[in-house]
Amino acid sequence: MPESVTAPPRTIAAVDLGSNSFHLIVAQIENGQLQVIDRLKEMVRLGAGLDNRKRLSEEAQERALDCLSRFGELLHDLPQHAVRAVGTNTLRQIRDGGKFLNRAEEVLNHPIEIIAGHEEARLVYLGVAHGLAGGEEKRLVVDIGGGSTELIVGTGMETLNRESLFMGCVNFSQRFFPNQKITRQLMDAAVIAGRLEVRPVQTVYESGNWELAVGSSGTIRSIRDVVRAQGWADKGITRKSLKKLRKAIIDAGDTGSLELEGLSENRRPVFAGGVAVLSAVFQALDIEQMLVSNLALREGLLYELLGSIQHHDVRERTVGTLVQRYGLDKGQGQRVSETAMLLLDQVAETWRLDSPELRLLLRWAAVLHEIGVAISHGSYHKHGAYILANADLAGFSRQSQGMLAMLVRAHRRKFPSSQFNDLGDELHEHSKRLAILLRLAVLLHRGRSPRRNPKLGIMAEKSNIILSFPMGWLEEHPLTTAELEREAKYLDSAGYFLSYS
Repeated sequence: MPESVTAPPRTIAAVDLGSNSFHLIVAQIENGQLQVIDRLKEMVRLGAGLDNRKRLSEEAQERALDCLSRFGELLHDLPQHAVRAVGTNTLRQIRDGGKFLNRAEEVLNHPIEIIAGHEEARLVYLGVAHGLAGGEEKRLVVDIGGGSTELIVGTGMETLNRESLFMGCVNFSQRFFPNQKITRQLMDAAVIAGRLEVRPVQTVYESGNWELAVGSSGTIRSIRDVVRAQGWADKGITRKSLKKLRKAIIDAGDTGSLELEGLSENRRPVFAGGVAVLSAVFQALDIEQMLVSNLALREGLLYELLGSIQHHDVRERTVGTLVQRYGLDKGQGQRVSETAMLLLDQVAETWRLDSPELRLLLRWAAVLHEIGVAISHGSYHKHGAYILANADLAGFSRQSQGMLAMLVRAHRRKFPSSQFNDLGDELHEHSKRLAILLRLAVLLHRGRSPRRNPKLGIMAEKSNIILSFPMGWLEEHPLTTAELEREAKYLDSAGYFLSYS
């Protein structure tokens, strides 16, 4: 979790841990604008090290950790709130109980967020949009990574449709060209497989739904460089130039014989798979020409980070949209939120909950705690947790989305201690303590009265919690007293001891 912020940073950085390559970009903030001062890229090929059981080979882990240790040296002097590091398709798939992620965070010395495909698509679009001329035309943005391809339609800085497809230059190269042999039959099979992957969303993204097609990522930039060097296209990538490129790759016969001007040695092993994926997208979506952007996910991360520093957190808008969509009682949410913040302020230091990020998550959980009522009032805390765990929440990492869902799940009835284990060691105790504060705030507003609660006092140390009320208040409110008595039993079973007077 980010540390407490004392002053806005002047230098910020973004780290993109992709399935094929890792990227680091560093920028200075000058008069509210970004000035890039450093970039690093290493071909780690993380996705190539993932086996059928979703375990990462030791060799791939060492390549990744070596790279991250070098990145970590460059980021050593930057505070955590000035750096945002995210993992994409391969890191989403790894099943090792978080062991590799913990090692990666240790050498990078910064938290790593795992983002969902839809969130990756949103950040890609944000990066690309900042490099395009202003205008209200609809744009199709295509980003081919090592393990996934993102399709986005948007206008200005806003996305309208986002999709992440399970096809990329690494997994398609492994699947269709495993022995480095390239034949027409293999290339045709790869393109057909790509078209099948696009087919369920084809009607949303095909031509007619956008006016300008733009590609980003190393794969698409490499294809652009090759077709330009061969004289097959002057501007971007055309359908005809892509057809000529496929023929040239097939004529080469194998990856080792690919001698194309504009193609780097590092890109060669996964180039055929990337060409097959882009060919499938061109054919499925009826694209004639695609411009190419040099900006992508990492730039989107920087602009998002700049926005949060300038107090424009996209997650606030996401939460507001959920409140509207599910018809939540704003007054009740506000009352619970204010009380939760009052309690947090008094225990933040002793319970080590003084991170701004933790404060935001508790406030959002308070605002959204009744979201499950839209499905059913019975067990609505469980329905709410399901909604929040599975919805497309713009701006949220998988870790923070999971934590938000867990807080809502735990805000009433039996305390689900064992389920907090899924959040990982670092967030486990923080989440339980935030959930207790949310439970107390909800309990104190069970009557839904607009009247303010009395001034509350709370002390907490380790597993002991002491609530204090004004003299005689509890005697005048027997229902609240009964609720507190029941809550003490719930918390006792979770290893926490609540007393009140």
